[in-house]
Amino acid sequence: MRKSQQGASYIAILFGVILFAIAVKAAVAIWPAYWDDKIVDTQIQELLKESPDNVTPAKFAAQMEQRMEMNNVRDLRFSDIAQVTYVDDLVVKKKYEVRKPFMLNISLVMNFEKTFDKKSAKQAQ
Repeated sequence: MRKSQQGASYIAILFGVILFAIAVKAAVAIWPAYWDDKIVDTQIQELLKESPDNVTPAKFAAQMEQRMEMNNVRDLRFSDIAQVTYVDDLVVKKKYEVRKPFMLNISLVMNFEKTFDKKSAKQAQ
């Protein structure tokens, strides 16, 4: 009697390689956007901690532009992705969307939204 075949077939191995390649392509496409967002969040938090209580929204935005330039975040402009207001306290609302082409006519869309305020940044010290 003949023993049945064991192990993966060539088609199963090819299917696994294709799935792995698609996962790597997606990771390579989205990693820079998430990394830039992490840098922007960190710089906003640090600048809120370091800035004096009487900083104006325009001065805060200008300092953030400088920090983003120093940290090599060149795809985003702070004035396009965030709004700085001063009501009772300095509040930064960051909201933007990044679209990256993936395959053919498929794009990956990433939304980033977060609100920062000076009081909570000072308490996090």
